[in-house]
Amino acid sequence: MLMLGFAGFMGILKIVLMALAAFALVDAAVRREDAFRAADKQNKVFWLIILGLALVASVIFSVLAILPIAGAVASIVYIVDVRPALKHVTGGGGYGRRRGSSSDGPYGPYNGGR
Repeated sequence: MLMLGFAGFMGILKIVLMALAAFALVDAAVRREDAFRAADKQNKVFWLIILGLALVASVIFSVLAILPIAGAVASIVYIVDVRPALKHVTGGGGYGRRRGSSSDGPYGPYNGGR
């Protein structure tokens, strides 16, 4: 019974690692090449290769092997470090977001009660 629960947990962990690597790979694929250079990170091809290998390793090998763990670390580094730097360089906002001052509130600019 305990082994069945452990196997189920490891299966869920494997799916989470695959989803993490797939998200990072797709996100890196849609980013512009010049944004990587402007953010002073490795180039786009480097990240596509690393994240592609991370996805393949998470699919092929067991979660307890070293390659999926290294792939998870690479995916986390991309999501936590590289992705925010790329968003900052390219303007960051999502689709349909208006850009304004940092003092803008939800109903327009804050003018200090004037």
